[in-house]
Amino acid sequence: MIVTALPSPPDERRLAVVPPAIERLSKLGHEVRLPTGYGAPLHLSDEVLSAAGATMVPPAEARKSAEIALVVTPPEPASLEGLQRGTFVVGFLDPFFALPTVRALAERGLRGMCVELMPRSTYAQKMDALSSQANLAGYAAVVLAAQRIDKVLPMMSTPAGTIAPARVFVLGVGVAGLQAIATAKRLGARVDAYDTRPVVAEQVRSLGARFVEFDLGIEVGQTEQGYAQALTDEQLERQRAQMAKVVAQSDVVITTAQVFGRAAPRLLDAAAIGGMKPGSVVVDLAASTGGNVEGSVAGQEVVTEGGVQILGLHPLAASVARDASLMYSANLTHLIEHAWPDGELRSASEDEVVDAVLLVDDGAVRHEAVRDQMEATA
Repeated sequence: MIVTALPSPPDERRLAVVPPAIERLSKLGHEVRLPTGYGAPLHLSDEVLSAAGATMVPPAEARKSAEIALVVTPPEPASLEGLQRGTFVVGFLDPFFALPTVRALAERGLRGMCVELMPRSTYAQKMDALSSQANLAGYAAVVLAAQRIDKVLPMMSTPAGTIAPARVFVLGVGVAGLQAIATAKRLGARVDAYDTRPVVAEQVRSLGARFVEFDLGIEVGQTEQGYAQALTDEQLERQRAQMAKVVAQSDVVITTAQVFGRAAPRLLDAAAIGGMKPGSVVVDLAASTGGNVEGSVAGQEVVTEGGVQILGLHPLAASVARDASLMYSANLTHLIEHAWPDGELRSASEDEVVDAVLLVDDGAVRHEAVRDQMEATA
């Protein structure tokens, strides 16, 4: 297969292909053709990419010859120009929030592989780009908060007195939340965490944090894919009321709650944020899908009248773009290795991974919920 990569938007430094992935794809028998200048966001010259095994060609040629085009973010419809019918566009496609991209893929006869739809199975972990990037986002959220807060995170005993550790509250104990907990603990903070799924309590405690329990009326579980189940309006209200007390005691709050295909649940309202001390920091990892925090703005830093900083910067994984690119390109390489074991695509009817991620095929959107949303907004 001939593999290329579409350039990332100007504000996105992550790359879908970096030298280790080029070497791996070449060993698997694939030919990597990249547009000249592709590695510029990470200061990777054409010579470096060529040395890894890539053929550097003009952008138009890279598109025209590609059989697989890798992306970091959902490509704008215009950026799909030049790809031949039947070409696979593989990567983050954000199908529920990037409907114009999905429509363009179907209308132009392109085949879309959406990595957000990867099965949550042990076997598929090496291809799970959503988890790999969430892991880095959790780390980056804590580092960002540590830079913005007006105190140190660890306890310090000095001749001038003892400094109490900062209190960090992590909402949502998925991949990002667990990494945020681990990072905050390594930096010496006192960490509390909460999730609607009681099953994760032991994971929280194993990292040295305290699992906070709220009474929501009934026990809330998780979906078959391992995601938290959506709460009812009544449960959300009870959760917010109890949560505000913990938030008021916290110096840093990191929210990570997202429900795939839906707007992020609102966890903290203005009253809860208003109860925090001036100089406190809130990092909303769900800002790009509506936000967990009232007042957060995707891509911006907001300071409330009470002096609380609300950070809606996204995607945080891009702030550590070199390692994020290494992990993401490895995820995509494993997916290609799995889906095309002998140069031919595995049948979706026989393989759960291909069946799950193949979003658009032969001009049709295969995912029922995405298809319904497209029809509703047509």
